[in-house]
Amino acid sequence: PPVSLSGFVSFRIDQKQMMASTSSNMDQDAHSGAAISAAAAAASASGGAAAVSLDEIKSTQKVQRVAAHSHITGLGLNSDGTAVGDSVVCGLVGQAQARESAGLVVDLIRARKMAGRALLLAGAPGTGKTALAMGIAQELGPQVPFCPMVGSEVYSTEVKKTEVLMENFRRAIGLRIKEVKEVYEGQLTELTPLETENQFGGYGKTISEVQIELKTTKGTKRVKLDPSIYEGIQKEKIRTGDVIYIEANSGAVKRIGRCDVYSTEVELEAEEYVPLPKGEVFKMKEVVQDVTLHDLDMANAHPQGGKDIISMMGNIMKATKTEITDKLRSEINKIVNGYIEEGVAELIPGVLFIDEVHMLDAEVFTYLGRALESSLAPIVILATNRGHTTVRGTDIISPHGIPVDILDRLMIIRTEPYTPAEMSRIIHIRAQVEGLTLEQDALQYIGQVAERASLRYAIQLLTPGKIVSALSGNVSISAAHIQEVDELFLDAKRSATMLRENQEGYLR
Repeated sequence: PPVSLSGFVSFRIDQKQMMASTSSNMDQDAHSGAAISAAAAAASASGGAAAVSLDEIKSTQKVQRVAAHSHITGLGLNSDGTAVGDSVVCGLVGQAQARESAGLVVDLIRARKMAGRALLLAGAPGTGKTALAMGIAQELGPQVPFCPMVGSEVYSTEVKKTEVLMENFRRAIGLRIKEVKEVYEGQLTELTPLETENQFGGYGKTISEVQIELKTTKGTKRVKLDPSIYEGIQKEKIRTGDVIYIEANSGAVKRIGRCDVYSTEVELEAEEYVPLPKGEVFKMKEVVQDVTLHDLDMANAHPQGGKDIISMMGNIMKATKTEITDKLRSEINKIVNGYIEEGVAELIPGVLFIDEVHMLDAEVFTYLGRALESSLAPIVILATNRGHTTVRGTDIISPHGIPVDILDRLMIIRTEPYTPAEMSRIIHIRAQVEGLTLEQDALQYIGQVAERASLRYAIQLLTPGKIVSALSGNVSISAAHIQEVDELFLDAKRSATMLRENQEGYLR
């Protein structure tokens, strides 16, 4: 059913041209296959914005790159909620009490009992606060929105501080919309793009159509697709053997996973294996689309302009970032609440993780307290490594640089410093993630470096040590390689000592 925002905006799923044709009409014109039709509607008589299709709402979720915490896969808890002992599970080492506390928070989030509440991770630098937050995100799974940010992100010259904070609040609130769509679903057994000469000249060729073959438990079907759908197949990194579905109305391609008949293969990355789809290839299927409230805000904040020169120039001259009005957000909230009551959509409170929260000032903390009390509020996790310090923008000294009235709303989890044995195990895990082979003496030496300097500095020596070992013709990294790299670079403590001993040689 259409979603109307009372003249402001409407989300509408248009009846579009069928995106694929069966093998019986494979001999038709190459351009008579699937084509993505434009989803546009005229503005309403009351001056409303153009219609926005749900298929056109692009996710604004931040992409996470492979970084320092990419090895974290969970909290490492037993079924009774206790932390696993000495064995390294889910990439986390030590911090048993903090992990058990975080496990209780995960249970509260899953039970929908913690919306609008906040959690504070407090501890010294390098004690695993961000790793703990990543573990919570992994435990919740990909269906629960997790929006990480840093306290300094709220300061911008283009928009207000409170707008940046509210934008991330809305990013952390998910909306699951269920729709029944006509789809082609099955295991991809053949993918053949057909090329023709470029009609505009030149040496390159263009793809005229794409022929695929989908397989289910009831048989196979050959489908001819428009070239524009081939771009979606490439973006999803789909290959032969994957289970996919293609929406007939919009041409959207979705990769479900790898077919379980290939589960015995050795893959470089962990694959999600799914069974061969049942039934016919062409079917009516309930498709679940996950969006966030911020996605809805962004899809409706900008009016849909025309394709004339004036409209295109207006889009170019527009500011790179604009504020979303509270009036639009309130209208979207009304419609969202209505659809939740009708059972069409389901609200999923996610997690907003604010690292270095002491960077926020008194005004933002005041707004944060108000936002936590709103009806649509996510679970907020804060992290800081400060002790007693001033609240930014004031002369008030407060624990962790957070006003006392905000601290009263928080449940606080403390992280403990790592022991030398735990640091050695963390370094061993990082070496495995980066594909490095450490000899036993190298692991002992780099553990001593971590104890002397810091864990972060010791981890940074791994990749340079690999380069030194490769230059010497060795496959594994020895203690001599780590020692050579350690002599080339200074850690923070040695650098501070050198500055103290040679103060006269530097400007003040």
